[in-house]
Order: sequence, then C-alpha cells, then structure tokens
Amino acid sequence: MKAFLLFALLFPAFLAHPDYTFAQKKDEFVELPDSSRQKEHSPTKATLMSVCLPGLGQVYNKKYWKVPVIYAGLGIMGYFIYSNANEYINYKCAYIESSRGNLDGNYSYLTVRYTKDELLSYREYYRRNLEITILITAVWYALNILDATVDAHLYTFNISDNLTMRVEPALLPTGTWYKPAGGVKLCLRF
Repeated sequence: MKAFLLFALLFPAFLAHPDYTFAQKKDEFVELPDSSRQKEHSPTKATLMSVCLPGLGQVYNKKYWKVPVIYAGLGIMGYFIYSNANEYINYKCAYIESSRGNLDGNYSYLTVRYTKDELLSYREYYRRNLEITILITAVWYALNILDATVDAHLYTFNISDNLTMRVEPALLPTGTWYKPAGGVKLCLRF
C-alpha cells in the first residue's frame, strides 16, 4: 500500500518534467533542409486547376498527352452545341413565321418545304439534341476534373518492375493425407 501511495504521489511529478523523462533533448532535433524534402503533390491543387481550366490539372500531374484528348472532346461537343442551337433557332423562327401565315419571311426556305407540324417536330428534335449535347459536355468536363484528381492521388504510387503474377498448376491438400487434388496456384511477387 505504501508503494502505491508513493507511486501515486511521484508519478504526476514525473510527468510534469518531460525533459527528464525522454532520452532525446529538444536541441538535438535536426530539421531537414528544404532542398532534400520532397514536394507534396496535392490532389486538391490538381482538382482546382482542372476546374479553372480543363487540362491544367493533367499538366500539373505531368500527364501531358491527355490535354489534346480533353480539348478534342470539348471541341467536338462545342461544334455539336453550335450546330444544334443554330438548327433549333432556324426551325423555331420558321415555325413562328408559319404560325403567323408569313410565307415570304427570312425562313421561307423552310416554311415552303415543311408543314407547321413538321417544323414543330424538327424544332423539338434539335432542342432535344442540344440539351443532350450540353449534358454530355458537362459530363466530359466532370470527367476531366475526376481524372486530374485520381491521377494526383496516384502520383506517388510506385509501380515496380518486380510486380509479377504467375499462374501454375499445383497439387493442393484436400484435408486427407492420401488424396491431394489438382488445382491452380497464383504466385504474386512484389
């Protein structure tokens, strides 16, 4: 009991003086110089860069070959947005002229060729295509951001040449001593 009381009284004093409790002194800590530190690759920075300008996150991740693919996709989607929007406006204005009975207006080349119902149908067709193309463009932009984020997370992932997998036949134990069974063995080396 006396040993417990002595321990209970001295233990808080022991914790109050950390200089005596640890072997390493504070002045022995040596900080590494900045030149020997490895710069941290930030997924947040890659994401924000890709949000601000598509492809910039891929440049930050040093995946330069992806930038033309991103801009080719955006260019193709931009062309389809422009084309569908232009056709939608043409058929919309032609439908309005046809509804008013004006067959000699700016869109007479359409009002003469198609009926009112056909103009309405074509207008809705191009409106739907415009909306779908805008949606696909938004998905393409989001995939650009997602790709930059995932690449930044995997930037320091080490893929070694020693990583191999062999598939070979093997005799596997079945639980009895006398009857092994044939099987397939996967050997991973990393």
